[in-house]
Amino acid sequence: MQDQEQRALVESAEAQEGASQNRDAANDERATEVVPSLEELLKKAELAAQEHHDAWLRAKAETENVRKRAQTDIANAHKFAVESFAAELLVVRDSLEAALATDNATLESLKAGVELTLRQLNAAFERSNLKEINPLGEKLDPYKHQAMNVVESDAPANTVVAVLQKGYQLHDRVIRPALVSVAKAKDA
Repeated sequence: MQDQEQRALVESAEAQEGASQNRDAANDERATEVVPSLEELLKKAELAAQEHHDAWLRAKAETENVRKRAQTDIANAHKFAVESFAAELLVVRDSLEAALATDNATLESLKAGVELTLRQLNAAFERSNLKEINPLGEKLDPYKHQAMNVVESDAPANTVVAVLQKGYQLHDRVIRPALVSVAKAKDA
């Protein structure tokens, strides 16, 4: 009986060991199914790298296209920036040509025509934000005025006493400073 019990124990242990081996084999099969092979991982990584490279090339090409479009836009802006101002000046030119075409003009009619043309030119300047700098009586501003000479005057020192040539500014940028005479400090 003892033999039978020992045999039963051995068979039971072998059965448990066999079941354990079956479980380990099943776990190994599942683990093998879950973990892809190195070749598969390499293929996936290569595909991802190729996709990223293609996306990078597309982004680079798009950036280059945007840069070229911006350069074209800037070139066109420089080229046609004065288009509206030029159209305004055409009216002034037409008036001057009409005045010259008149054969029997009197001095008064020529003067009236020149005054009309000057008003047209001033209107064109105003619409284009081109403003006159006429600093008579103002303090000398070296950003807007260029002192041509210094003269004795009753005005305070560094005051503009005469404008030799008017200046002009476009928006807030001086395109030609006013040429002026400035009062000098009185000798004490």
